[in-house]
Amino acid sequence: MKIAVLGTGFVGRTFSAALVKLGHEVAIGTRDPQATLARQDSDAMGSPPFAQWHAQHADVALAAYPDAAAAAELVINVTNGAGSLDALAAAGTGNLSGKILVDIANPLDLSQGFPPFLNPVNTDSLGEQIQRAFPATKVVKTLNNMSAGLMVDPGRAGGGDHSVFVSGNDAGAKSQVTSLLQGFGHQDIIDLGDITNARAQEMLLPIWVRLMGVLGTPDFNFKIVR
Repeated sequence: MKIAVLGTGFVGRTFSAALVKLGHEVAIGTRDPQATLARQDSDAMGSPPFAQWHAQHADVALAAYPDAAAAAELVINVTNGAGSLDALAAAGTGNLSGKILVDIANPLDLSQGFPPFLNPVNTDSLGEQIQRAFPATKVVKTLNNMSAGLMVDPGRAGGGDHSVFVSGNDAGAKSQVTSLLQGFGHQDIIDLGDITNARAQEMLLPIWVRLMGVLGTPDFNFKIVR
């Protein structure tokens, strides 16, 4: 499958490399490819410059947002949640129309320091905002409450015995995303219902952040015991 991963940070790189290993054709999207390649500093998470990573992953194409989205059959949003709507607008409504958009971003507000707040929260979510902004796109919220490593390699924690949630308005889109998750090794995939349930998924982030501080590792996840 042709997949566009929008976002060149640590999550985007992790996802892109893992998708290529599964046999997908991947383009990682950015606003300005030349500027992205020219950066020399590490990012906010301490990841090395993108050009250094890309030199070791030549099988991942680098493209501007609209070019990446236009060529893709499925789009994955791993941009910074505060800028996701702008990034997707740059990708182009027409380029996203009729396609599945997997939204992994979180609307984190760091304006008052750490730990972050959520904005929006309770009565809205980033997933819903994206769906409203792009009504012809099939938005599926998933994977936003775990580390990038666990997203693509669930066996890193508890032998993979933990839960992942999906929500979205289109049953067929959720089925395809479920298959993608299974390809990574996820087993306990829980469909929460329509895209309004993205609120609950995003509201897991405050407890996730605090657990990471207490546990001293991002390699953990929630397990729903029946």
